Formats: sequence, structure tokens, C-alpha cells
Amino acid sequence: MDIGIITIFILAVFVGFEIITKVPPTLHTPLMSGSNAISGIAIIGAILATTLDGTIGTWLGFIAVVFAMVNVVGGFLVTDRMLKMFKRKK
Repeated sequence: MDIGIITIFILAVFVGFEIITKVPPTLHTPLMSGSNAISGIAIIGAILATTLDGTIGTWLGFIAVVFAMVNVVGGFLVTDRMLKMFKRKK
């Protein structure tokens, strides 16, 4: 593997962690619902990665699809729960 790719990956993990930990709890749910679109793009990229030659790309693509789907489903469940809090009681 190229050292540049590993460096970019480590920097992306660090920056992502720092950004996520700085989000206040009141903004977490709206941002999570917005990140579902990004996870949808990640799913498409992961599906494309599963078509690469070699077993490593296939397995990494499959794992990426599973993680992205968990993120999308969890995001929709949290968003649905948030929206139920704003419904008027009869």
C-alpha cells in the first residue's frame, strides 16, 4: 500500500473524530438525518468496490455496505423518533 493513502486515511479518521465530538447534543439528531444522504453515497461506493477483482476488495466492499446500511437505518430510526416528539397529542 502507498504511504500517502494510509496517511490520508489516518488524517480523515482524526478529523472526523474531532468534528463529531464537538457537535452539541441539540444538533446531533438533525445532523444525523442529513448524514443519511452521505451514507447512501457510501453504499453506492461500497457496492462498486465489491465488483473489484480480488477477494480483499469484495470483502471490504461487503463490510462497507453492512456498516453504511446500519448507519442509514439507525439514522432513520433516530429521525423518526425525533419527529414523533413534535407531534401534537390528541
